[in-house]
Amino acid sequence: MVEDQSKLTYVPPEKVARDFGVSLESLKEVARIYPMKVSTYYYSLIEEVGDPIWKQCIPDPRELYDPYGKEDPLNEERDSPVPWLTHRYPDRLLMCVSNQCATYCRFCTRKRKVGDPIHQLSDQEVVHQIEYVKEHKKVRDVLVSGGDPLMLSDERLEFILSKLRQIKHMEILRIGTRVPCTFPQMVTEKLTNILRKYQPLYVNIHFNHPREVNDESSRACGLLADAGIPLGSQTVLLKGVNDDARTMKSLMQKLLRVRVRPYYLFQADPVKGTYHFRTRVERGLEIIRELIGHTSGLAVPHYVIDAPEGGGKVPLLPDYLESIDKERVVIRNYQGKRFVYLQPQTDLMLTAGVTIGGRQVVADDRFSIQS
Repeated sequence: MVEDQSKLTYVPPEKVARDFGVSLESLKEVARIYPMKVSTYYYSLIEEVGDPIWKQCIPDPRELYDPYGKEDPLNEERDSPVPWLTHRYPDRLLMCVSNQCATYCRFCTRKRKVGDPIHQLSDQEVVHQIEYVKEHKKVRDVLVSGGDPLMLSDERLEFILSKLRQIKHMEILRIGTRVPCTFPQMVTEKLTNILRKYQPLYVNIHFNHPREVNDESSRACGLLADAGIPLGSQTVLLKGVNDDARTMKSLMQKLLRVRVRPYYLFQADPVKGTYHFRTRVERGLEIIRELIGHTSGLAVPHYVIDAPEGGGKVPLLPDYLESIDKERVVIRNYQGKRFVYLQPQTDLMLTAGVTIGGRQVVADDRFSIQS
């Protein structure tokens, strides 16, 4: 494992029950179906039972009673030509290279896979994924995810990145991770020196609450940013965690201060065992509406639904457009005030006698304008 992996320790359910006076049997009952793993670091961020950090990492009995969710709501398995790889878009794909994480998120899209002690990725399965990328020359962009790819040893991660970078048609590498958030001590100079060798490489981190952005995570993000690696955040809208504009605004502004650009705000996927995390879409739209105009545009993420059945990401925006026709567009701003934007016309008739560019306009002279 990476050099700081020896410092990664996990909190057993017995300690959670003892520290907070909750039912040990209840924790274990849920964990038998959906494993529990919480880094000692991330556990230290919890202040009380049911707070935003607790909700993200401590098993909840409601995970076992979800009549609406699906094991694979995004149909990743249907779009998986080789195990652990999802190829949905023509020019990009997803490689899962690990099913382990520093902390298991209770809302995870891949609850069906993450933490499964039986179905671990083999070296051969990773090689098969790389071979698939090599054979499909339209693929220019690969997202390396999991689980969490930063849970791999430095050597194994570099093997994957180097093999991908050797593929001639590969342009962009991306890594999806929560390590800078859930165990930032794992981000070392050795790791960042490896990553910087395989540019252009982008790292997207899952930050969901302002308390996750602290001195430790800031240090980790700083190491990555100083290595020239662009950082983005893919936040999930979660009931009781960040589903109010004040919390979301604070999170997005703190992310920018540590050089992480807010990228996506995901509507929670309808994954089996996560129903209690899902908000109504109207809540997400209202949050975006309260961000636009009230903070920098850099702090406003794209609000998207990852469409069920593998439909891909669909952006959602508050409705600022009231009407549109050939002559004008009626819009509303963030304060609800209405404005009229005049459409450019295909031809503009100018009055005879006007001189433009040294040429005198004659009667009915028309200047073509590209609309």
